This record gives sequence, C-alpha cells and structure tokens, in this order.
Amino acid sequence: MLSQVAARWPDRAAVTWGDCTVTWSGLDRRSDALAAALRRLGAGPGDRIALLMRNRPELLEAMYAAFKAGMVVVPLNSKLPAAEVAYHLEDSGAAALVTDEAGAAEVGDPGVPLIVTGEGYERLVAEYADIAQEIVDVRVDTVAWLFYTSGTTGRPKGAMLTHGGLAFVVGSWLADLTPMDEGDVTLHAAPLSHGAGFHALAAVARGAHQVIPTGEQFDPPTVLALMREQRVTNTWMVPTQITMLSDHLSGALPNLPDLRHMVYGGAPFPPAELAAALRTFGPVLVQLYGQGESPMTMTWLPAADHPDPDGADTALLRSAGRPRPGMDVRIVEPETGAALETDEVGEIAVSGPAVMAGYWNRPEETAKALRDGWLHTGDLGSIDSHGWLFLLDRSKDMIITGGSNVYAIEVERALLEHAGVADVAVIGTPDRTWGETVTAVVVAHPGGADSRELTAHAKLLLAPYKVPRRFEFVDAIPRNAYGKIDKRSLRERFDPAVPCPQAAGGYPSEIADGSDLYMRIRER
Repeated sequence: MLSQVAARWPDRAAVTWGDCTVTWSGLDRRSDALAAALRRLGAGPGDRIALLMRNRPELLEAMYAAFKAGMVVVPLNSKLPAAEVAYHLEDSGAAALVTDEAGAAEVGDPGVPLIVTGEGYERLVAEYADIAQEIVDVRVDTVAWLFYTSGTTGRPKGAMLTHGGLAFVVGSWLADLTPMDEGDVTLHAAPLSHGAGFHALAAVARGAHQVIPTGEQFDPPTVLALMREQRVTNTWMVPTQITMLSDHLSGALPNLPDLRHMVYGGAPFPPAELAAALRTFGPVLVQLYGQGESPMTMTWLPAADHPDPDGADTALLRSAGRPRPGMDVRIVEPETGAALETDEVGEIAVSGPAVMAGYWNRPEETAKALRDGWLHTGDLGSIDSHGWLFLLDRSKDMIITGGSNVYAIEVERALLEHAGVADVAVIGTPDRTWGETVTAVVVAHPGGADSRELTAHAKLLLAPYKVPRRFEFVDAIPRNAYGKIDKRSLRERFDPAVPCPQAAGGYPSEIADGSDLYMRIRER
C-alpha cells in the first residue's frame, strides 16, 4: 500500500512531526533502506522486529520496513520499563529492537541488535538508501503483527494478526470509521503502537497526510491548535483525551470546520462525559469496540446513531453499537458456547476476517479463546431486539485507565513483593477523566507500609500508568467459598453508585446481578 501511494503521489506530504515533514516517496525510500539494514543485521522473513518509541515518523518507517521484508512487527508501549521490554523481546523471540533515545536509555543492552533513532539511525538509512529492494511475497495468512495483550493470567501474549486480517481491518476502517482520500489529514494523538497504529494503516492506504504532535504529554491547547493549523479531518482518541479537550474548551466551540470524524474507543466513556463531547464537537464522534485479538473491528456506533445529548432518549450513549459489516457478534454461555437469547447477559463472541490467527506460541490459550470459529472475548454483554450491543463488564479482570490496559494480577504481584503487604486486591474504580483509576485494596502487616511507601515501591516495578493512584486499607480481603477474591463486592464498597464499570460506552444504571448466569460468569 505504501509503495502504491508513493508511486502515485511521490511529492505529497506523508507525515508531519513538528518541523519535520516526510513525503510519500521519502517514506517509501527510507523504509526500503531500513528493511535492507534489518536484513544485514541477520533478520529475515518471519522474524520479529520490536518497535519501542514514542509517536514519530520513524515508527511508521520501521513498521513498513518490517512489512516489506516479510518480517513481523511487535509494537511495544513506549512507557514499558526495562523488565517488561525484556519479557516481550524474549517471548516474541525478537531479532532486533528499533527504539528512540528515551527507549534506549531505559532498556540498556536488550540482548538483540539495537537501532536507535538519531544519528545512528540516519547513518543506516543513508548507507542502504541506494540498495535496490524487492517487497517480499507474503500470503494472506502470513503473520504481520504481534499485538501483545493479556488475560486472566496477567502475562502478556501476542495475538497473531495476519496480512489478510489487517487488509480487512484497513478496508473496514475506511468504510465505516473514517472514509478518506489523499486530501484528508489524520491526527495521531494516541499511541501508534496500539489503536492509532491501525488508523495509520488506513491513512497510508488512502495517501492521507498524517500529523503527529511533538509533545511527550497530551496537551489540549496544543493539540487543538495543531488540528486547526493542519486542517485535520479525522482522528482516533481514547475517551480520556476527548474529555480533556472538552474540559479545556469549557463549552466553547472548538473552531474545527474541517473535522469530520473523531473516532473513540478502548476505554469507558461515561454517558455524561460523552454527552458533553457531543455538545462540544457536534455530530462527528464515532465509537468502535474491539480488542487486540480482533483489532478495532467488532462493533461500531456511527456518528448518525449517536443520540441528541439533550434529547429525551439517550439510551444509545450506553451502547457499543452494532456489528461491523463482515463481522458476526453474538452473546454466548461462556462454558458451552451456546448462543443466548435477546437481552440475556453472557460472554461476547465474535467471528470474521479481523479475528487473530491465535496467540504466539500458546496453543492451549489459543484453543480456549478460539472455539468453533468464534473468538471468546472474555467481555460480558447483551444484545437487544434492535441488534444494539451493550457491554456490562470484563471477565478478564482488566482495568482501562486513560486508554491503557492494566492487568490487576500484575499490579497485585508487584505490591505483594513489599514486606509490609499481607494481602491485596486491585480493582478499577470509575474516574471521569481517566475512565478508571487503578485502586489497590491492601491488608497491611502490623506496622507495615503506607500508601506513600507502596507508591514508591510500585514505581520501581511497574510502568507509571500501572501504579495505583488510590490505596484503601482494610482488615481483610473478601473471598467467596472457593477462596477467590470477591472483587464485585470491593467495587460496590469503594464506588457503591457504580458497581460495575462498562468496558466501553459508559456505566449501566442496572446490572442483572441476580441472574444465575451472571453470577456464574462473575464466579468464573
């Protein structure tokens, strides 16, 4: 796709990052050169190339270099500490790591060939710039991307996304979420290593100009100014970012006449905050629901289906929409996989071309997730008589804060390493800005740790976004008859108004927690 666009519009702007703009022909040539450099380092078709960097043009160059060489990209969260980077490198069997200066300082010696943006990176690109390159032939079922996700074990695992699957995702994105052409301008304000990366694939396919903010942090006035200056027509953001923009504008209109599509997903969006965003930005918001195992492609709520935030019926503000064309979504009984009836609560299952090929080197977990042609998501929900999906909970016990996934068991393990902690349970509690706050419920040994000590301890072991923002100290952690932590009661105790945050689209006013099925699912 990149080479086709470069041949058609060689001199048009492809990516702008601050004062740096790369043309399509430049992006094409530079990714060719990097592909040649990776080969010289010993990497070949099928080898995994890890990418650890903040949003910048080189991330897209490295991604397409790997694609062209028939290699597999392994995009990593730029905030991961060295120990987690080492785990991903080992688990994926990465043949090389491409990173920026901050990433290189964090990981030190990663044990694999290292390419760092800056002077060394530019020397490599220049050295291999004149070497003729051929795009390696791949099949539709060839793995292109390992999207690291996690489940009940808390250990990240790579969802294998194929070239054919990603091609479907691109076509679906362009058809449903952000229809665009070479005249469009795409803003990447969320990490390209995650959801924004799939948006980037769609922008490349259509030759849209991609704009990347330069700051380390998401700064609303800077982002709004950049959107006006570059005449941005579409963007993908997590709800936290949209809420921050709305709060900054304080009810004022954003003066973004070119903006046509603002896609959101990946985190809870409380209906009150979504309503405020609709009042601020108008009918441009588009919701998607997906997960790494079916990247960004399960259901959607188009702009036209978002209700008037000041109207009489705002029920759809709580919905995750309807299935995307080409994808099937159903509610099933978790144990048997039997389809459930309208409005019954069960596990969400999905089937279609966007679904992963399986988990990297994990046949048992693949077999559990992919059954009879259906991906069992671990999310709970129901579908009403009109086909609208409503999400109710995440049975995988995952917290989404600011659009980033935090796995409770990982945080619990880290806190239990502190000598002052006798027992701990980590939950997500609703937060209007971050979607959810990582909350640690702690039983301390006599004379044990306080919240300040535990925060400092956690910062040594976890990425910053995983460190609990809230600590609650109790005498005992509630457990059921099987000895499992009763996190539902903890959520009710520490946020009784909202007993069970949704995975997307806000928080339900009622949960059918009296049904036997719901209780079995929660128990499981």
